[in-house]
Amino acid sequence: MITRTVGVSRVIIALAVLVLVVMLAGGTDSYTVPRDNDILLADGFFKRMRDLFAERAYEDAFSVGGGGGGVGGMEMADEAVPQAPVDTSHLDSPPKPKVVEGWPKVEHSFGQVTAVTIDLQGNPVIFHRGSRTWTAESFNESNHYQQIAEGPIVETTIVTLAAADGAVLEERGAGIFYMPHGLTIDRGGNMWLTDVALHQAFKFMPGRDYPSITLGHRFEPGSSRSHLCKPTAVAVASTGEIFVADGYCNSRLLKYNAAGRLIRTIPQPPEFLSLQVPHGLTLLEHLDMVCVADRENMRVVCPRAGLQTSNGEGTQAATIQEPDLGRVFAVAAYGDLVYAVNGPTSPMIPVRGFTIDPRSETIIDHWGPQFENPHAITFCPNGSAMYVTEIGPNRVWKFSLTN
Repeated sequence: MITRTVGVSRVIIALAVLVLVVMLAGGTDSYTVPRDNDILLADGFFKRMRDLFAERAYEDAFSVGGGGGGVGGMEMADEAVPQAPVDTSHLDSPPKPKVVEGWPKVEHSFGQVTAVTIDLQGNPVIFHRGSRTWTAESFNESNHYQQIAEGPIVETTIVTLAAADGAVLEERGAGIFYMPHGLTIDRGGNMWLTDVALHQAFKFMPGRDYPSITLGHRFEPGSSRSHLCKPTAVAVASTGEIFVADGYCNSRLLKYNAAGRLIRTIPQPPEFLSLQVPHGLTLLEHLDMVCVADRENMRVVCPRAGLQTSNGEGTQAATIQEPDLGRVFAVAAYGDLVYAVNGPTSPMIPVRGFTIDPRSETIIDHWGPQFENPHAITFCPNGSAMYVTEIGPNRVWKFSLTN
């Protein structure tokens, strides 16, 4: 009886996965963002499938437990094995960001500041749009950029600021980008950037003006293995593996090896995760998590990154979703914690910062000044400072961390 039940569950799961592929894939080279009703149906579908997997795991425990299966397994599986409690000792007094008053000490005139990262010297580096803005006319319904004829942004778009006073140390990136979005600098000093108009992500080696890796096709939105569509962010592991949030159209994560070869798509069957505009990324390598600012789902989700082993890939992601979280625009890792900023959502939800514990899946603190439209967040590797950038007003905030 048990064997027959397990077999039926496997058949149901296989059929459901096939249905999921048909519903969400829509073909090998296309993807349509679900409507609100579709999302509700998908959520119910995912819940049912999680229940089926739980039932299957429980039934398998009956049939194989105790070293002999059958009756011996049932005798040993009368009660579920309790999970180890989550250690919450690190949550007693999480570092609280405090605005560094009077920073920067010099006046700046930036365009829309879309990203911030830290260089190898500990200085903040920002990515901004100069005189260009993203409007309702920037893209058509098929996500093609409509102002190609205007050419790339003529102003410098990448600016390095002094950590001490915010003075400009270096400017570059003129005549390259059309609609800047994401920026990160990896441990080797390589600069990774995304441009939503070009539908591309780039790797620039230190001191180079031409990319050594280009992901996606220039001005070609798409959902195939080689295309991107308005990619938003990049995170790079110490192993060299690359995660790209792809992005406004495809609502997926793409994982590449250090050479830029695609090795994984998140989510993919049988992974039960529905993203809606993954807008920011951060890695918690010691926990083997990649945490995502799942903007339009108004949550942070942390699936397995699969950096050391593929075991656990596709298992249920840690999910942080509470009524006051709102639309999450950016996330940054600090030890075991994730710091996040939301953006305008509704008059009932303040725009502010959050401290999140992904292991217990809870918000443990709120912080920040009266933000208007924060868009990016980053930490100095040594934890000495945190930076947040805003789009309108176009500014950079510096925070110290206190307990």
